Amino acid sequence: MLPEPLDRDPQGGHLNSIYAVGESTLKFVTALYRHGDRSPVKAYPTDPYQESAWPQGFGQLSQEGMQQHFELGQFLRKRYTGFLSENYTRFEIVVRSTDYDRTLMSAASNLAGLYPPSGSQVFHPGLAWQPIPVHTVPQNEEKLLSFPIPNCPRYQLLMNETEKTEIFLNMTKTYKDFLEMVRNKTGLKSISIEMVWSIYDALFCEKNHRLPPPAWVTPDVMKTLKQLKNFSFQIMFGVYKRKEKCRLQGGVLLDQIIKNISAAATLNSNHQLKMIMYSAHDTTIVALQEALNVYNGLQPPYASCHIFELHQDQNGSFSVAMLYRNDSTVTEPYYLTLPGCARLCPLQDFIRLTNSVIPADWHKECQISSSTSDKDVIVGLAVCGFILLLLVVALLVVLCRQSELVIGYSHIINQSDDHS
Repeated sequence: MLPEPLDRDPQGGHLNSIYAVGESTLKFVTALYRHGDRSPVKAYPTDPYQESAWPQGFGQLSQEGMQQHFELGQFLRKRYTGFLSENYTRFEIVVRSTDYDRTLMSAASNLAGLYPPSGSQVFHPGLAWQPIPVHTVPQNEEKLLSFPIPNCPRYQLLMNETEKTEIFLNMTKTYKDFLEMVRNKTGLKSISIEMVWSIYDALFCEKNHRLPPPAWVTPDVMKTLKQLKNFSFQIMFGVYKRKEKCRLQGGVLLDQIIKNISAAATLNSNHQLKMIMYSAHDTTIVALQEALNVYNGLQPPYASCHIFELHQDQNGSFSVAMLYRNDSTVTEPYYLTLPGCARLCPLQDFIRLTNSVIPADWHKECQISSSTSDKDVIVGLAVCGFILLLLVVALLVVLCRQSELVIGYSHIINQSDDHS
């Protein structure tokens, strides 16, 4: 069972099949999921369970995490039977992962459930598995699936401004004593709301793996840590200037997803690709769902999956349905409805309604533009510098003229001496 509570469908319905949205033909699917259960990313100084307590070290997929993704792969196989070929076909699916062990291994586990080999695809007797490629790029080159995207000064400025908002200052004031208690108990030199997630993460992972918590970690402490952790997720891409944050973060991924969907919707195209699968992180899902304005404010649980389906109606028009699976105990995922549209949103409306969070030029928008007051200061300094330069030039001219007079007078005296 996944650890987070179920995200209830705001309109109260289940999706019972691919075609429950109407008489339409499924044309293309994009699936973004979080990796499965793992060990903590790091430990706090007084944590009794340092890296040596974990068989593969920090941040590594556990066997439970492998099972979660194998089960998700089986779910996708069942859901898309008749759409995807029964056997793995490289032209139909592309899988991309961030360059972390846990996401790469989650993708491999998922594909084991999605494409169990049969017939000629069995390459070793008794082995119900086949290798399927998972593509990635180095972590320092990742600009699509790892959030927040670094090296964006404008985003950093927005985060600094977020920390000065009333809601952030109120949270800091309200939980000041609690944070100080946590700092003392964990042995950290300093603590902030943004740092709470790593403490909660360590304690949550330890609890999941049945390791007894320290005495100070009561159920109430965990509840408060969870609240602060969820708030830290919310402020990354929302709360303050959400649309601009999204243009610099989740809008980048949404832009690529829309381009892929639009390519699949090109009429009369020989589009063989049926599914793109992204293996990533909780912040990836949060960034995307904030850009779509459908985020529920909770950390996405392990193996949670956000799905986009492109449908073609009988009249040839295309529509997009979004679904979210964040509880493996529930048979079907739940609809996510883009604000301003229906559950089955016409593709052109989907593009129009999300346009405000799609960056036109990410690199340019990431730069910090000078304010009017800054420009006034620069102009003022330039004018003063120019005036100072004129004064220096004038002074040099006067000095040169005086020097010429002295030299000329000496020359005449010398001539007189010669004549004598």
